[in-house]
Amino acid sequence: MPAKREKVIITCAVTGSIHTPTMSPYLPLTPDEIARDSIAAAEAGASILHLHARDPKDGRPTPDPEVFMQFLPRIKQQTDAVVNITTGGGHGMTVQERLAAAFRASPEMTSLNMGSMNFGLYPAAEKFKNWKHEWEPKFLEASRDFIFRNTFKDIEYVLKELGEGHGVRFEYECYDVGHLYNLAHFLERKLVKPPLFVQTIFGILGGIGADHENLMHMKRMADKLFGSDYQWSILAAGRHQLSFVSMGAIMGGNVRVGLEDSLYAGKGKLAKSNAEQVTIVRDILKNLSLEVASPQEARAMLQLKGGDRVAF
Repeated sequence: MPAKREKVIITCAVTGSIHTPTMSPYLPLTPDEIARDSIAAAEAGASILHLHARDPKDGRPTPDPEVFMQFLPRIKQQTDAVVNITTGGGHGMTVQERLAAAFRASPEMTSLNMGSMNFGLYPAAEKFKNWKHEWEPKFLEASRDFIFRNTFKDIEYVLKELGEGHGVRFEYECYDVGHLYNLAHFLERKLVKPPLFVQTIFGILGGIGADHENLMHMKRMADKLFGSDYQWSILAAGRHQLSFVSMGAIMGGNVRVGLEDSLYAGKGKLAKSNAEQVTIVRDILKNLSLEVASPQEARAMLQLKGGDRVAF
């Protein structure tokens, strides 16, 4: 079983690099919008904010640390939330580009993807005709012939340079069962240290499917591999988001929502903000008689270094 969960950590993934501007008018793109949505999500109950950056000119994903630094200090000044910066970046970015903002900001947490995989976004290109920007359909179609690189060498580098070098802890993103075994490999080598924050991800084309049997299977295997050395969290893409996080919460997990993972706030209803999704899941947890963890409680559960030791 995972480590005893006193309260539920809500992570909010604010913008990501999957959805494009045409898909929703509510997707935050500029530093101002990302800061605003992040602060509102924290006020709604998110204790961890998982953050990507976008080029403010056209909304495409960017690894530029200067863009990150336009919203990170504002979020820190106005919330106590844990800032978790992506190291997954976006399709086509090099590993060094993906890590640049984390090296600059030295946050409490970053994501860390636990294996290379096909990462198919291209089916989404068939759903839209009139694009706001020329780059959008090309970006989506390029994923048909794209491998999201996360080799053992890459992972070792991140663990050493960010983990040891900056005191960063990780959201270990596991898109399939093999990724759990990769994480167990690094645990056996003592390159990662408990408590592990294991984010199991469902419904990405190329990863494990959004089937509730898979949710139970991933939980069983994580229990087998990590025992009480981990905190479990769940996210699911698109329309599967709320059912999976609800089921996962009942099973003892923490939850992740946000416009990176789904653009909706119910069937056929676009979410108008990240805070709307956080509020929905917070209310679900309340109705399940589960308490939401504060940022300080999340820090204690995950043994983070604290917001006073970041570089922004």
